[in-house]
Amino acid sequence: MAEDTPPARSLPLMARCRQAHAAVAPLVLAPLLLTASTGVAYRVLRDWLGWNRDRAHGLMILHEGEWLKPLLGGQGETLYVLLNGLGLLWMMGSGSVLVWQRFQRWWRATGKEGT
Repeated sequence: MAEDTPPARSLPLMARCRQAHAAVAPLVLAPLLLTASTGVAYRVLRDWLGWNRDRAHGLMILHEGEWLKPLLGGQGETLYVLLNGLGLLWMMGSGSVLVWQRFQRWWRATGKEGT
């Protein structure tokens, strides 16, 4: 650890929240992008381009984490969905806290407090 970086415990709560948000972001980015893009592609291809369920099934394999079954067994799909959902909730919750904090700082800086 660098000498100019204070220990994690001495950091304010919001700084620790920001660090945790930044640490988790790279871990959840790829799975969330995969889930979102395959979900949108599935719906667009089925509704607008007339693909049937069988033709679009490959997207559902990616979307639902079914591709993890050979690696993790029958629970791979469930684990993927669970971790993907928890990661999304974490990013939304911690991101909302950070945005709220920034909004409050802006509100105070513009002198709108108490009006």
